[in-house]
Amino acid sequence: MNIVLPKNVKIIIDNLNKNNFEAFIVGGCVRDSIIGLTPHDWDICTNAKPDEIKKCFESFNTFDSGIKHGTISIVLDGEVFEVTTYRIDGTYSDNRRPDSVTFTSDISKDLARRDFTINAMAYNEKSGLIDPYGGKNDLRDNIIRCVGNPDFRFNEDALRIIRALRFASVYDFVIENETSESIHKNADLLKNIAVERISVEFNKLLCGNGVEDILNNYRDVIAVFIPEIKPMFDYNQHTKHHNRDLWYHTTYSVKSIDNNPLLRMSMLLHDIGKPKACKRDDNGTCHFKGHPKYSAENAEIILHRLKYPTDFIETCITLIKYHDVRFNGSKRQLRHVMSAIGNKNVELLLKIQRADIMAQSDYKHKEKLEKLDLACRVYKEILSDDDCFTLKQLVINGNDIKKLGVNEGVKIGKILKMLLSLVIEDKLENEKSALIKKAEEIRDEI
Repeated sequence: MNIVLPKNVKIIIDNLNKNNFEAFIVGGCVRDSIIGLTPHDWDICTNAKPDEIKKCFESFNTFDSGIKHGTISIVLDGEVFEVTTYRIDGTYSDNRRPDSVTFTSDISKDLARRDFTINAMAYNEKSGLIDPYGGKNDLRDNIIRCVGNPDFRFNEDALRIIRALRFASVYDFVIENETSESIHKNADLLKNIAVERISVEFNKLLCGNGVEDILNNYRDVIAVFIPEIKPMFDYNQHTKHHNRDLWYHTTYSVKSIDNNPLLRMSMLLHDIGKPKACKRDDNGTCHFKGHPKYSAENAEIILHRLKYPTDFIETCITLIKYHDVRFNGSKRQLRHVMSAIGNKNVELLLKIQRADIMAQSDYKHKEKLEKLDLACRVYKEILSDDDCFTLKQLVINGNDIKKLGVNEGVKIGKILKMLLSLVIEDKLENEKSALIKKAEEIRDEI
């Protein structure tokens, strides 16, 4: 097989070859090239030692990006390429990185230390594909399999546990039985991994095409770093609106929305507060009044613990709080929600509500979708008609209120908010003279 190497990658490999060293592309770039994807990074490995690599590229801009582990970075045309010496890893005392490495001249020994067979392939134009562990066949068969003993691989670096799930989700692959059993057995090792590293992998997992199966089949693994999901497992919702238990409803809703980390995380956590909110009536039917509030509170705790960015957390919480709003087609209602959370968030909220409906039973399914479609049309009309739903859109501002003799900032803000509410309710025109007149009335009343 032939892989087309970028010009600068060829320059690096050719330069190493001219100096009597081997060089291969390795890992993810080989994997992605085989399945027809454009690699994000081109990693190169060589039997040259770090000092020898630097000598080969002394006329280039280089820097030591990880010299302890044999990695030198080379800059070509503003792009950074990592070149790493073949190595054998020592012991992993922290379940994350080797305490030491030993350089080797054998590419097969370097490939032996890698995580999964699909990442343990190397290639150059002279030798072709080096694939001692059957990675190409596993790619063909849609399989994630550890190189060697899975227990050994996961105890070396526990992040590989979540990486296995991520690869399976992103590529919609299945995890080979022995590897899968080891993942379940060693899941608690994830407690030794920095949450920032887990969050990066988990975002990619959530956005995969195979996310539903991975969340269902490896929920115990996810629960190691999000234990709050456990009450959702096998939770019968006892309502005509649902034909799945709470966890299966959740995972179906996750796969039913755009593969965007914010939206998928919002779906994962949107109903996490249901068990706490549940009240059963005399007929045995469950009601979950107030569950968005509990879900949002849980989501805030979870996302802060996993160290997500502040704006991500705030938006996710907002979407969860409002996900159960029953839109009835009223422009007034929709304008109020747009005023409260912003029109961009309402656009996301409508997507969340559609995914939620798609994960529910057939009970009133058509009616729910018709109402949602109407809300989507009304939302677009509000924007196209430039309806007023924010203070910025009012044709008067705080300076106009000051001219009426009101100088207290709090009182000015209160008057403007009352005017905006009247405009949103269609009880007052967004016209200056009408707003000034009403502001004078409000001023005298408060």
